Order: sequence, then structure tokens, then C-alpha cells
Amino acid sequence: MRLALCLALLASPAFADEIWVTNEKDDTISVIDVATLEVTRTIPTGERPRGLTFSHDFSRLYICASDSDAVQVMDPVSGEILHDLPSGEDPEQFVLHPDDRRLYIANEDDAIATVVDVETRRVIAQIDVGIEPEGMAVSPDGRIAITTSETTNMAHWIDTETETLFANTLVDSRPRHAEFAQAGSQLWVSSEIGGTVTVFAVDDQRELAKIRFAIPNIHRDRIQPVGFEFSADEKTVFVALGPANHLAVVNAETFEVEDYILVGRRVWHMAFSPDRKLLFTTNGVSGDVTVIDVGRREAIKTIKVGRFPWGAAARPTSGG
Repeated sequence: MRLALCLALLASPAFADEIWVTNEKDDTISVIDVATLEVTRTIPTGERPRGLTFSHDFSRLYICASDSDAVQVMDPVSGEILHDLPSGEDPEQFVLHPDDRRLYIANEDDAIATVVDVETRRVIAQIDVGIEPEGMAVSPDGRIAITTSETTNMAHWIDTETETLFANTLVDSRPRHAEFAQAGSQLWVSSEIGGTVTVFAVDDQRELAKIRFAIPNIHRDRIQPVGFEFSADEKTVFVALGPANHLAVVNAETFEVEDYILVGRRVWHMAFSPDRKLLFTTNGVSGDVTVIDVGRREAIKTIKVGRFPWGAAARPTSGG
């Protein structure tokens, strides 16, 4: 009897690796089972959910409910919204500090980055940045946070000890997403309208490289880099190219584009499966998720989700 109970628990959805996807037009999250590649749950959220991220132990999910002007905290097992965090107006993306407490939030309408303590539920700081901030990143050592401003066309460098700006670097038009790489020695920033990804050295903010893209039979104006993710060894970067409906596969050491992968319409962001063998892209206009076999660099399945899927995050088995 005990053996049967254990087997039943292990087979339950709560113990399956999952990809969580926000649907900004439906005010929902779609939960995809990585093993079956099927949607197993659809969970209501606040208005226009966009960015999402899990706590380090995967016991809490944080959701940017942009039109509700709130960051919602969800129990991923029950799907219950536990409470809201103060967030400032129109939270769009955020990043959780390595201390698992400080949440750095981009407030698009207010031109600020808000820092919230997720335990006390209090605002620690509000930092003036450029116009229409969106992308957020934090260095692996937690000493630097980044926000990108779409209209000012800058990456803003924040000292997390003082919660103040210490540098601003120009990028191409409409920066969207930012990530640290190479043990925090590099910062990568995508520019949607500029059509590029810029790589900076973190120690002195100098530009190391600018990556451009070209796809046969697709006009360059449609090639709009937004979200991107690094492979586990950080040798490869997968870049979502928006209305070009492709991912670019970039060599992170040479900064050369090696391949393009056709996905759904208006690809926004992506998340790896916990074992890093599959990559799931959110395709806003087609309302679906494309599953990529990372080793083969091929799309293997399309999964229908809600309207205008935007953000994605993985929840591993250990999160159960």
C-alpha cells in the first residue's frame, strides 16, 4: 500500500518538470508538462501577466501583472495567489537577487526601478533610470543590477549595496533584455529596433562586440532581437528575433551567428527545460510555444497555449 502511494505521488503533476508561460491577453498562465509536452493546467492571474520567475527553492512564483500594477506571489502547487507585492506602476520584467529576497522590478510608466523585499513586502528603494525601463538582470555575485530603457536606449548599472546608479551605457534602439554571462564578466543586451545584441565587459563597461543578424528572404526590419538564453556551458546563445519568427543560434565565444531555427509567429522569450535538453519559446501572435531539441537545433513540436504568450520559466522536479 505504501509502495502504491509513493508511485502515485511520483506520477502526479506536482512532481513533473514544468514550463510556466504567461498569456498576457488571457490573464492566465499555461503550465506545460516537459515529459508529455502537453498543457496540464491553466491558472488565472492578474491583468496582463508578462515577466515571471520562481524563488530559489521553487516554492513561490512571482508574476508581473502589468495592468494590475502589481507583482503577484503564487503558490505553484495550488495555483493560489497568496498576496501582492508593492511594485510601482506597470511592472514588466524583474529579476530576483541571489539573496532570494530583493526583487528588482522595471516600472515602464514611471521610469524607475523598484527594489522590493519579498519577505517584508516593503519597497527598499526606487531608482530613477531611463524612459520606459524593461529588461532587468543581476550579476551572479549580486553586486550589480541592470535595467534597460527602451526610449533612452541605455543599459543602467546599479550598485546593489547603495541602490544607486554608477554607470550608463548606450545601446542600439529599444533595448529589451539583458543577461550576465561568463561568470559575470560580460553583460549582453538585445536591441529590438536596432536589430542587434551588444556585449559589454563588466569591469569597465566597454563594448566587446555587436552581433547582427540576417535571414534569407526576411526583411531586416522584421529581425528584432528580444529575449535570449545561454546554454548550460555558456558557449551558445539562443536569441528570439520577434516578427522574423526565428531563433538565432550564436557562438558566445566568437560572437558569430551559426544557425537560425524557424519557430512560431512573433517569438518573445524562452526557457530551457531543467535538464537543458529542450528549449521552449513563447510565440505571441500565433498563441503557441515551440519546443526546440537543443542538441539537434530543430523544432520538434508546437504547443497551443493562451493568447499572446510572453514570459516563460522552468519549474524542476525538485520544486514539487
